[in-house]
Amino acid sequence: MNTRIRKLTLLTSGAILGGALTLSIQAFADKGDGVLPLSELRTFAEVFGRIKQDYVEPVEDKKLINEAIRGMLSGLDPHSDYFDPEAFKEFREGTQGEFGGLGIEISSEDGLVKVVSPIEDTPAQKAGVKSGDFIVKIDDTPVRGLSLNDAVKRMRGKPGTKVTITIARKTEAKPIVLTLTRAVIQTRSVKARMLEPGFGYVRVAQFQEHTVENFATELGKLYKDNKAPLNGLVLDLRDDPGGLLTGAVGVSAAFLPKDALVVYTEGRVADSKMRLYASQYAPRGGKDVYANAPAELKNVPLVVLVNGGSASASEIVAGALQDHKRAVVVGTQTFGKGSVQSVLPLSNEGGIKLTTARYFTPGGRSIQAKGITPDIIAEDGNDNGQAFRVREADLDKHLVNPNGGDEAPKGNKPAAAPQQGSQQQPAKPAAKNGEAGDNGKVVDTQLDQALNVLKVQLILQKKNPS
Repeated sequence: MNTRIRKLTLLTSGAILGGALTLSIQAFADKGDGVLPLSELRTFAEVFGRIKQDYVEPVEDKKLINEAIRGMLSGLDPHSDYFDPEAFKEFREGTQGEFGGLGIEISSEDGLVKVVSPIEDTPAQKAGVKSGDFIVKIDDTPVRGLSLNDAVKRMRGKPGTKVTITIARKTEAKPIVLTLTRAVIQTRSVKARMLEPGFGYVRVAQFQEHTVENFATELGKLYKDNKAPLNGLVLDLRDDPGGLLTGAVGVSAAFLPKDALVVYTEGRVADSKMRLYASQYAPRGGKDVYANAPAELKNVPLVVLVNGGSASASEIVAGALQDHKRAVVVGTQTFGKGSVQSVLPLSNEGGIKLTTARYFTPGGRSIQAKGITPDIIAEDGNDNGQAFRVREADLDKHLVNPNGGDEAPKGNKPAAAPQQGSQQQPAKPAAKNGEAGDNGKVVDTQLDQALNVLKVQLILQKKNPS
């Protein structure tokens, strides 16, 4: 008898939950353009009751509701997600440029965690984690079935503590096991140096809260160190996973007229439709960080370096400078993340990251699942590097490109093997990209090609002065 009463109570609680859900979200339905699916909500309540009644172990209501919310969001696209209060705090810390962890930008695919790109100068990057790797295990916990938030929680932690990750890499027959020491990830998002006299280099690793200020400072140092106007500048956005939209607008503003359109967005609601110009990068505290910038920045020959790890905000910059014919884009096809995520706080101090719009370049191109095609294709020197990169078009449930044909190139074919039968002695293998060459300098074939493009631009500029 007691068992029957208990079952009846649980089923009744499910029915009550269904009624409560109907009442609590009626206000949202009133603002929408349709009727709430009451039948489906009743099914949800029924499943909730069945789990509470029949699951092999007791489950807390909070866990069931949180997992239902996560499933609702993750089922939409690869980038919408739910943050509980702790995860939401960590997410905000990440945009400010400091957190404890390994330094990996990740996405999900088929229940696994895929590396978009390791963040520069972090434990992950130093240990050799690469774009396109699958993280299949964190310590002793298999990743399949974990949400991105859960995976992030397990990889982040107190600096100085260790975590072991198991990686599957398409070019390796066996899993790669790496034991990393967590560190305070103070990502230095902007670095600059002189490549050679007259030619500067500035790298943006990620678009964060202070990126625009740091970018302006580093550009000023380059001109100061060169003691003369630059002959050319390389803007390196390779493996830059993106970040804050204001950072992308601010970096573009350094090279474009104030009235130049940088990006526009299209979505269903009025707030998701924006047109952002170079004058709208929102300098902090009302101070224009480019007020004392050299006037030559608006005309200096410019090359933007990109690859399959360049995503979101970095694609916005490359697309804007390309459409305005302000720069030559060199490298390989970019990632193709052309969707806008709005971070919306919730009453429980958590939040959701919800896809609300798509990005378009000034010329009307959608970045989504296509990316930016370079003006000049330049491989990175690794035979299989591009072939095995993951891109937006590879992710499950990715949004289609509204311009049509959402499949971007999946990478370049590996270099052909040398023909057999040659009587010549095999040449000494050339140093691969990222390795030291005969002269002791690290090989960077894409950067070398970017510098050559700048020198050609300079020659043409001298021949045909404007």
